[in-house]
Amino acid sequence: MAVMVDIPREALQPIDSEGGENDFEQLCRDLEEANEDLPLGYRAEIIGGNIVMSPWNKGAYNWILDSLEDQLTPHVPKGHRARTTPNLYIFPQQERGYGPDLHVSDRGAIQDLHTILLPGSILSLVAEQTSPSTRGNDLTDKVTVYGKGEVPVYVLIDLQKGLITVYHDPTPDEGYRAHVQVKFGDKVHIPAPFDFELDTVGWKIC
Repeated sequence: MAVMVDIPREALQPIDSEGGENDFEQLCRDLEEANEDLPLGYRAEIIGGNIVMSPWNKGAYNWILDSLEDQLTPHVPKGHRARTTPNLYIFPQQERGYGPDLHVSDRGAIQDLHTILLPGSILSLVAEQTSPSTRGNDLTDKVTVYGKGEVPVYVLIDLQKGLITVYHDPTPDEGYRAHVQVKFGDKVHIPAPFDFELDTVGWKIC
């Protein structure tokens, strides 16, 4: 993911709360209200009590995501689809809302949702690519949130060190209980519900 920029909450013209809402619920309302005014090509997330947005990816970033999407697609669970389009998945218990670089989710669960706030519970896999400015969140906060949110697989692509870490076996209390890490150029197993060997030949440090 590219550089992220804080959006001051006062600039988002938040909707008045009628009471009973916590800060995260209000942030969700603010972001949904501001969504149409985001600059073209930007995505927004809720991280650490703030709304932040990130601009276009570099071409090399997209090349790796395309490779991952192409290899994942034949192995996705029935009714799911792999996508790199911007979507916001929320984890209310942890007060987070993330837009993964790549996500695999249940198609049927979203057909009647008329909101940008998609439930994290419908995800079967997420993938994030690090950048110097977002690296800390990808390596720490998102590992915890995705794990405790019980996303079955989290693929972390470290573009600065040339490493792929695959987290799996999540629990709501402990987060991910297992992971494996390999260097770019090697193969790595993507566990159930996918169960295949991901080939990273040609992937390069950016």
